[in-house]
Amino acid sequence: MLKVTNAQIVYDNVIEAVRDVSFEVRGSQIVALLGSNGAGKSTVLKAISGVLYPEDGEVQSGAIEFDGRSLLGAAADKIVRSGIVQVPEGRQLFDELTVEENLLMGGYTQPVSVVKQNLEKVYDLFSRVAERRSNVAGYLSGGEQQMVAVGRALMSDPKLLMLDEPSLGLAPQIIEEIFQTIVNLRKERDVSILLVEQNARLALEVSDYAYIMENGRVVMDDEPAKLLENEDVKEFYLGFSDGGTRKNMRDVKHYKRRKRWLS
Repeated sequence: MLKVTNAQIVYDNVIEAVRDVSFEVRGSQIVALLGSNGAGKSTVLKAISGVLYPEDGEVQSGAIEFDGRSLLGAAADKIVRSGIVQVPEGRQLFDELTVEENLLMGGYTQPVSVVKQNLEKVYDLFSRVAERRSNVAGYLSGGEQQMVAVGRALMSDPKLLMLDEPSLGLAPQIIEEIFQTIVNLRKERDVSILLVEQNARLALEVSDYAYIMENGRVVMDDEPAKLLENEDVKEFYLGFSDGGTRKNMRDVKHYKRRKRWLS
């Protein structure tokens, strides 16, 4: 389905944000892309979505393919029509529009008859969104806004849904609901998902495969069960030392990278 090969992404022809990144998302998979702030995760999503240009970013080498076709140079709307939709970090709703108007914006690539069907599907998926369909989006809670953002993305019938930090700033109960929805989308609608998330444990619990990025590079990848048992992952991403006790988060944040990670 999606295949990224040796991608190098540069801003302003000077700043290398991503270097030789390779990963893939297969059909009906949930794939997690993990890493700390500044690792390059969001930049990779923007490159796939074709929206690097507003920030003077460019894929200078490598390949990004979806269903065997190159996405490099493709317009963002054509990428959406091909079946890839991104839910950006921070939701980015149209705050002054109603919930339903926001959802309808997500279906602009679809025929009117399909939009009506998809609108009902979103309301079935998120009952709270249905209840607030006439409310102004800017007055919703963070969790409700995240549901609207996911619903808006689903309005275009994506084959691949890319989620950028869906748990950011949300209460634990809402996070659990959002992630259960992610699992259900794969199971019931056969939607593949690329999940960018800082909550490593949560992401690994729902994923089929995971990649870890640091400083613009993929430094580790494996099945989630194996990563959860990896001592480096436990220490640097789950906050546990070798003895199984939680470390001070400042110590985790400022760890000294083991050389073999960058070999």
